[in-house]
Formats: sequence, C-alpha cells, structure tokens
Amino acid sequence: MMKREAYIRLEELKLLIQEDEREIPAKICHLLEINSEELLGFTVVKKALDSRNANKFYFVYSLDLELKNHVDFVRKLKSTNVGFCKMIKKHKVREQVPFVYKIPTRRIKAKSRPVIVGSGPAGMFCALVLASAGLKPLLLERGADVATRIKDVDKFFKTGELNTNSNVQFGEGGAGTFSDGKLYTLVNDSRSKFIFDEFVVAGAPKEILSEAHPHIGTDNLREVVKNIREKIISLGGEIRFNSCVTDLGIKKDKIIFVKINNDENLEVSDLVLALGHSARDTYEMLFERGILMLPKTFSMGLRIEHRADMINKAQYGKYFNHPKLPTARYKLVAHVVGERSVYSFCMCPGGYVVAAASEQERLVVNGMSKFAQNNENSNSALLVNVFPSDFASDHPLAGIAFQREWEEKTFKLGGGSFTAPIQKVGDFLESRASNNLGDVSPSYEPNFKLTNLNDCLPKYISDSIRLALPILDKKIKGFAHSDAILSAIESRSSSPLRINRDENFETNIKGLYPIGEGSGYAGGITSSAIDGIKAAEILIAKIK
Repeated sequence: MMKREAYIRLEELKLLIQEDEREIPAKICHLLEINSEELLGFTVVKKALDSRNANKFYFVYSLDLELKNHVDFVRKLKSTNVGFCKMIKKHKVREQVPFVYKIPTRRIKAKSRPVIVGSGPAGMFCALVLASAGLKPLLLERGADVATRIKDVDKFFKTGELNTNSNVQFGEGGAGTFSDGKLYTLVNDSRSKFIFDEFVVAGAPKEILSEAHPHIGTDNLREVVKNIREKIISLGGEIRFNSCVTDLGIKKDKIIFVKINNDENLEVSDLVLALGHSARDTYEMLFERGILMLPKTFSMGLRIEHRADMINKAQYGKYFNHPKLPTARYKLVAHVVGERSVYSFCMCPGGYVVAAASEQERLVVNGMSKFAQNNENSNSALLVNVFPSDFASDHPLAGIAFQREWEEKTFKLGGGSFTAPIQKVGDFLESRASNNLGDVSPSYEPNFKLTNLNDCLPKYISDSIRLALPILDKKIKGFAHSDAILSAIESRSSSPLRINRDENFETNIKGLYPIGEGSGYAGGITSSAIDGIKAAEILIAKIK
C-alpha cells in the first residue's frame, strides 16, 4: 500500500461476468476521469458476486487506489460529491486497531504464565497474541496434533471406530478443522483483519482477504493450524496435546491449579477456558466445582444433501456452468406456524456430510468442504430453535441431556457402528420410511441406513422441517426434490449453555476466563478468534 497520509477507496466498481479483470484499470480511469499514467496501482479490498439480475451477473469490487496526482484528487473529493469514492485517512484507520497489535514489539514479563484450555480458534488466537507479548502461554489440548488427528478421523470414517479424544470435535484446531472453514461473520471488529492476515501467513489462500464470503477449506485448515502452532512455539509458547483438564483446584474463590488427565496437578493463576461446544465432561466438572452457568437456546435438525449441479442451476440460471462462478451457496429461512423458524446453517457447497460424534453410541452429523468445493453434492443443516423450556428441567446442563437423548436415538435408529439414518425428502414429507435411493448418492461415511427420521427427532422439529421444505422449494427450485437426502442428527450447532462471565471475562471464580463458542460467546471461526484476542488483551492489561 502507498505511503501517504490518506488513500482513496473506490466502491461499487462493477465488472460483467464475461469481462476480464484486466479491464479494471481502464474502468477506474474512466470513472475517475483520469489518464492511465495517473493510476499507479490498486488493491482489491472486497469482491462480491451480484446475481440479482438473472440476465446480468456482475462482480462488484471495492478498491484502494494509489494515484500519481493524489493531493489534487483529494482536493477534488473534498470539493465535489463523488459518490463512488471516499478518502480514508491512515491515522484514523490505525486508531481502530487495538493496542494488542503493537504488542509483538514490546515484550512483557510475568511471574506465571497463563494457561489456555482448548486449541480451537479462540484458544489458538488467544495463545498467539499472548505469546507475541512475551507471556509464554501454555495451551492444553485434550485431543491430538492435527497430523495424528487426520489419521484418527480417517479411520473413524472408514471403520466406525471412534477415538473419543481425537475426532471431528476434539483435537488441534477444534471442530473448525474438519469443516468448510467459513470466515464470514456479522461481527464488525477491526481484529478480523489481523486474524485473516495471520491465516494467510500460515498458508490460507490469499482470496480470503477480499472475497465477500471467504472460506479456507478443510484441506488448507489442516496446514494452517499446524503453522500457527509452530509460530506460537517460536514466540515462547508451549502446546501439550492429549492433555485433558479433568479437575480444578479452587481456594477462596480463586483458581490455583488444574488437574490434567486425572493425574498431574499444574499450578495456575490465570486459566482461559476455550472449550468446544462438545466438551460435555468438562462442563460437568465445572458445574461440580461451582462455576456459574445457564442453559441457553440452540438449534437442532437434519442435514439436507442435493446434487451440486442442481443447486448451481437454481441459483445461477443460464450462467450455472460459467468457469468464473464458484459452487453455488444459499442462505434460507422459512417462518412456519408458531415461533420455530427453520433455517439453513453451515452450508457446504460441493461438500460432504460427515460423522461428527465425540461420544460412544451417540450419533451426530455435520458438513465439511475442501477449498475447491468440487464434490458432486452440496449440503446444509436445516435447523429449528430449541429453547430451555423444551428441556426436561431448568438445570444448567439440561441442554446437554437433551442433545444426548436424541443422539442416542439416532445411533440406535442407524443400527449401531455410527451408521447414519437417512431418508429421501419425498418420503420424509409423506412420513414414510425410505427403501431405495434416487438421484442423490449420500456422501456420509462410514455407512448409512434408509429409514424414517421421525423416529429420532422431537415432533416439533420434524413437523417444522416438513412445513418448511415446500416454502424453501419456492425460494430454490428443486430444494424439496423427492430424491434429496436428509441425514440425522445435527445437534451440535452451538453450545447449549453459557458460562457466566463479567465485563473482564472472569467467572465467579477469579482467574477463570471462559471464551469462544463452547462457552456460549461466539459462533464460528472468526467470532471465536476475536473473543480469544479480547481475552488476551484483558490478561495483558492485567499483567502490565
């Protein structure tokens, strides 16, 4: 980027899908009424597809420009109303960036190092920032390093043999490592740029810096989390795998130690809980130790799977096979009778439905995509809200009991060995068991069984989805195609509880800081990473 007091941002530059990106400089010059010699360069800040007009698809760009006659153009901006440009002063942009991003150049010393539990996005970025500050954090992960984890997951997919500490939910990188690696978030926070930049440095595709709906892909994430781990270690941090926190030592409402693997006691004064939403045994231990928590609303439902080319045709029309277009995505919602809306979640274009269980005899499904998103099927969760009033009691852990009940029914319906029960949409709509496959081949491994999914869902969830499918079919033609596949059960969309914390991120036990999705404060990779960075900032300020 140019070294000036301010720079020019050009918004809403449109390029027809059939036009080449090499035409962008000429379009810039035409819009700004300048000569080509005056445009020294540009950076793509954002790129999005506008497909609202079925006959004209555009790519829409936001660009930061470097101009030869920069000062003169700034004067022009000040004196005229140029709606597609704006001046952004660099010092104002810097003011938005938290102090934490200056920390790597100023090393901080502390009497004891902070300990982080969990290596998902929240824990990983908390550790990265703390290590950059010189605090030498220790990160404890109950699961395996990513290379070992890949072998364990592949074995599970092929044989149904589950390692309860190394699976799609647990291990280096958290549940996101075996997902689409979606980075899109509605959270508007300047820390996002820091997170994206770190991902790219660690090996993520550069496209995530400008795409409107960025994703890394599970294939890239596996290398990215390893490289971030190595950076944390190079900065003085330490990561211990296969190290499950099984108990806490508390004295006078203050954390004093953690017990690891029911064996080792480790002294600690600051403990960050970056739990995943599936750390049920840890939740139970925290409750027994008096940590305050509350049940919260979450969502549960099914995975729906279509042929990717069908979704592409429905979304792109005459452009459906255009080489510039990615595999089509969607985001849908249907408001049905009552307060239980049905919505798509974690849509995986060109992806797979995967076995996401972390406990024996309890079956869970999720979605996963590689960066290319080129599998023959696309899938998404179809979820329905579940409220604390639906639980059997008002106990803080009642949501976990609720999840387990239906995951056990799903496991039994599949016949064991983590065989997923599935049903064709046409049969689901008629409430009859499926006995044959149609045009869509299920991608789930290790195995599947045709059945009636009403037997593993609360009635209000199956009824809501049954009412929603015809409504969603009007939004995407073929969405309720009779041969589309429904797989059960998607029960881990988010944490079913929230661990109480104050404005300084502390619980009722001093020195204990719950963060991220598993603690009930985020939803997805980016927002979890932001929460982890905020916790690091609080610890750094406390120590300084």
